[in-house]
Amino acid sequence: MVFRAADDRPAVIMRVRKPSAPIHSKKVTEERWPDLFAECKKAIWKNMQGCDIVTYRLKDGVGFMQANKGSSEYRLLSGLFFKLLPYHVLLLAISAINGIVDSVYASNVIGKSAMTAIGLFSPFNHFLYAASMLFVSGTQMLYGRYLAKDRQNINGLLSVNLVVSGGLAVLSALLMVVAAMTGATRVFISKDPDLQMLNDYIFGQAIGIPALVLGQQLFSFLSLENQRKLTMVASIACLAVNTLFDHLFIVVFRMGTFGLGLSTSISFLVFLGIQASFYIRGKSEWKLSLRGCRWVDAGKIVTLGYPGALSRFVEMFRCLIVNALVLAYIGSDGMSSFAASNSVLAVIWAVPFGMVAVSRMLFSISIGEEDRRSLVTVFRIVLTRGMAMMALIVAALIFLAEPLTQMFYQDPSDPVYRMTVMGFRMLPLCMPLAVISLDFAAYAQTAEKKVLSTVLPVVDGMVGVTLCSLILIPSMKRMSALYLANILNGVICLAVIVISAWIHRKEFPNTFEECLDIPDDIGVGEEDRIDISVTKIEEVMAVSRQITAFCKEHGVDSRRGYFAGLCMEEMAGNVVEHGFKSDDKAHSADIRVVLKGNEIILRIRDNCKGFDPAILYAKATDEEDAGKNVGIKLVYRIAKDVSYQNLLGMNVLTMRI
Repeated sequence: MVFRAADDRPAVIMRVRKPSAPIHSKKVTEERWPDLFAECKKAIWKNMQGCDIVTYRLKDGVGFMQANKGSSEYRLLSGLFFKLLPYHVLLLAISAINGIVDSVYASNVIGKSAMTAIGLFSPFNHFLYAASMLFVSGTQMLYGRYLAKDRQNINGLLSVNLVVSGGLAVLSALLMVVAAMTGATRVFISKDPDLQMLNDYIFGQAIGIPALVLGQQLFSFLSLENQRKLTMVASIACLAVNTLFDHLFIVVFRMGTFGLGLSTSISFLVFLGIQASFYIRGKSEWKLSLRGCRWVDAGKIVTLGYPGALSRFVEMFRCLIVNALVLAYIGSDGMSSFAASNSVLAVIWAVPFGMVAVSRMLFSISIGEEDRRSLVTVFRIVLTRGMAMMALIVAALIFLAEPLTQMFYQDPSDPVYRMTVMGFRMLPLCMPLAVISLDFAAYAQTAEKKVLSTVLPVVDGMVGVTLCSLILIPSMKRMSALYLANILNGVICLAVIVISAWIHRKEFPNTFEECLDIPDDIGVGEEDRIDISVTKIEEVMAVSRQITAFCKEHGVDSRRGYFAGLCMEEMAGNVVEHGFKSDDKAHSADIRVVLKGNEIILRIRDNCKGFDPAILYAKATDEEDAGKNVGIKLVYRIAKDVSYQNLLGMNVLTMRI
């Protein structure tokens, strides 16, 4: 709904637009503006049932009110989000589940010193995951940029990513081995047997570090190539192999913490090998070729990706400081309890981190396509359905605190038992807040909001918890102080988000969209686009009329407006006629028309079976019968450019008139 000053008179024009319905306009006097807003809300709730997005904003004398949920875009993106989420959660959870398996064997077979070694190694794990995240997020963002333009540069990204990330992984492994051999690890703990167990654990883990980092890179590429089943097989195999070798090396061969680390390394090698087989067989769209490398992309990947890795990287320093505080004021029992609760919660953290991975991927594509609405829709999915999921998980963890503790410690009178139970009851409370801060950080990174994308990860990853811990742990001398510090960290991060938007907007943000503060150079405003949802063939007939009317309202010459409507009606008809009937699943097509400068950009997105119309056009031009496939020929002759991509299982066709 758009309210615009008309001529020099005190009047506005109200346009009420419902998906798949014509546009209605009427004039009202300025004095009726307050009543008009109430009328608009009534119209939305009456005519667009199910809407949950009702926004109003004023810019340059123009007000915009909009209802979105009724469109199939929300359903399409929500379905895609939760289809991708399990695979990304599984990737993150596999390592965490391996950690639980390691912790169970360590605590029940080797002893508390082994648990201390695992806890002391956690900062190195944070560094490795930070490095891996840097390359994954940087590559995803660069992919989103090249998708909209310079598509010829996409293939070289795989090679550059693997060479640079693999080199860093090998260097990291060598440095860890040298530190263990030279006794540099005494910085973390100086007494035996804890020191020896830590060194042995490092030796075992170092063997698999390159496989860990490279495996995570391939996982992200395979997701883009829609090879989610292969990543699922690789993840399950990784878990099975780690469990098998943990039992062999620790229970049967009594190899101690070296066997504990070695079993994890072998599982990562299997994880990498299964995923690499897809590229070795030559079935991939992305090819590994050193000749195709654009080494300038390595710098771009690091520049774009470092905000996404910053939180994990500074967590390494947070862990070092927190570990020192726990050992100094609480003792090794506190470290053992923290390691136990963290080993289980690391699996649960895979859910919010998985949400971030999917969000970042969808954010990158939305920004690459300059699609403001999809950007907001993805965020809304996280804050509604994603938060509901996290609330249920948190409640379950609190309820199961004692059974989870008994996986590691069985004596309720033991102080470490009570500390661990408290950890399971308090630490999960920080997760819902973390979902918000993590996704805002991912958005800030992809939107290249330099200050927020740097400050928020640093506060979230280190500053908030560290400052609160420095105050609370020495005064309380209890593990609950550390747990409380993690909860307060989430509150601090929310304050940073609000203050950042407040400073930039120069007014207090009242809605989450105002907190997003989307840059003006991303996409176009509500008034310069039209969105249409198509779910059946009968709705296709109205598409051309709606687009032609939209173009006429914006002063586009009638010839181009007619051709724009004709092109989209033809392609939408093809999607409904052929794509919707290819299986028994529910399908929808989202049409968007954008006016940018002197260009009409038409985009149709659907969740049907992948099909490139260029293939049909090439076939049509070779046919002797000129009367066949007239529609597709007409589209390619009218449009200045026609491009097709299959993104994460979605078909996206873009035409420019």
